[in-house]
Formats: sequence, structure tokens, C-alpha cells
Amino acid sequence: MNNQTTKVYIWDMDETLIMLKSLLNGSYAEAFAGLKDAQKGVEIGKMWEKHILQISDDFFFYEQIENCNKPFLQALSKYDDGRDLSDYDFNQDGLSPPLDDLNKRKLAYRHRVIANKHKHGLHNILDQEMMDLWDALCKMTDENTDGWLSSGISYFRNTVASSNATASRHINVLVTSGSLIPSLVKCLLFRLDNSISYENVYSSWDVGKRQCFQWIKERFDSRNTRFCAIRDGWEECEAAQAMKWPFIKVDLQPNSSHRFPGLTLRTVGFYFSIVYGNPDSENEDN
Repeated sequence: MNNQTTKVYIWDMDETLIMLKSLLNGSYAEAFAGLKDAQKGVEIGKMWEKHILQISDDFFFYEQIENCNKPFLQALSKYDDGRDLSDYDFNQDGLSPPLDDLNKRKLAYRHRVIANKHKHGLHNILDQEMMDLWDALCKMTDENTDGWLSSGISYFRNTVASSNATASRHINVLVTSGSLIPSLVKCLLFRLDNSISYENVYSSWDVGKRQCFQWIKERFDSRNTRFCAIRDGWEECEAAQAMKWPFIKVDLQPNSSHRFPGLTLRTVGFYFSIVYGNPDSENEDN
């Protein structure tokens, strides 16, 4: 096991693993030069926005803690005394800024509940009507984006298969510019939670991409660890260059191999080999 190679993929959310902003602003449809219905994309994007905000507020305390963003859920874990929260009244505990130690403990309690809900999935939260609406919206989105979401999920499945077939371990990490709670909800709604656990979701909202990348490096780094950033922005490119990591810039253009469908373990392995100097052993086509 000491010789096992660990590959850490640092993903963006919007316009990398999922399509949302580009549906709302029409840039996804624009890339297809009139072949896509831009207004349909806007309508789909607005439906997602509604569900993300509703679920964030109703089940993940977002209305209470919107102004208390943290870069990851474990950021305040040292303030959590492990109290039994089964009878705790989150509506009456008086959480408010500034975040002194007492309020940090109250926020840490919420983070613990959020982590538990995220771990157990939306099927334990939503009623059947909402589950059906969610399923229909996922299908509608995948049809409108030519299978972008399902292709990304398939990529994750292939990393699992590769882990089982080779000496490599694959870890998926998300660094998003959005605030933490809606980003965690988006992971659930876009069905990424089987591949990206809540511990591996970071918000760069307050601290920047480079700080998040540094935390990830410190957390996972070892002699046999390799990192690769797969994203769509230049801030991330600069941060990856500073870390001396390979960087794959996602491209919306329909004929690009740096998008979904299109991106494969073989392509990503090529970038690993350029930076780390070892030919990648991945032979997967998908």
C-alpha cells in the first residue's frame, strides 16, 4: 500500500461538472451557434436556482447562516462539544454575529447537522413529489446539455473502476467560488455526492482559490500523491501553476475533448504525465 499512487482531482462546480451559470446567461447555447434554445436553458437554470435556494433554506439552515460562510464544514469542528442535538432548538438559540466562541459553537452544531444530512442524501429529506420534480429536472437538464451531467458522473464511476483495477487511488475534491451551503446542496441535487463527500467540498468565497488549493495539498500530500485541477477559470489556472499542478481548462465548445461528454481518464492521465514525469497507466476510454 505504501507504493499506491493517489490522484487528487480538484474540480470546479459550475461550467465544469454541471451546467448552470452558462444556461442562465446563454453562453452554453451560444457555443452551439444557434443550434440550442437559449431561452429553454434560462428556464432550466431558473428552476435549479429556485430548488437550490429552497432546499438550502428549508433543510440546511442557509437563511440563518448565509452571512456566516466558512470555507469547509469542518472549519469550526473544534468548537463542537458533541452535545446531543436531538432536542436542540435551532430557531431559539440566538445565533448572531459577531462570531465569538459561543456563536461559533452554535454554528458548528449546524455544520454537524448539515454534514449528517448530506451524508444520508436527499431521499431522506424530500417528499415524493419533490423527488419526482428533481428527477424530471435532472433528465431535462441532461437532455438540454447533451448528457453533460451524466457524462461527468460516468467519469467518476470510471475512476472507481480504475482504483479497483490499478495501483491508483482516486479522490475527487470540489473548490467552488460560491458560498458553502448552496454548494453542498448543489452537490446533492446534481447527484455528485456519491463521488464528492461533504468533507471534500471547499468554498473559496472568502479565502480565494489558492488558499483552498494549499489546504488540499497539506491534507493529501505524500510522496505518491499527484494533483490535477480541472476547471474553467483563470484564477484557478494561476493557483494551479503556483502549486505546480497540471491544469485542464474546461471548454464549452461542442467539439472539444475538454468537456463532458469528452473528457476521459486517458486525457487527464496525459496531463499528469507531463507534470509528474511518469507515463500514466490509465487505459480507460471513458
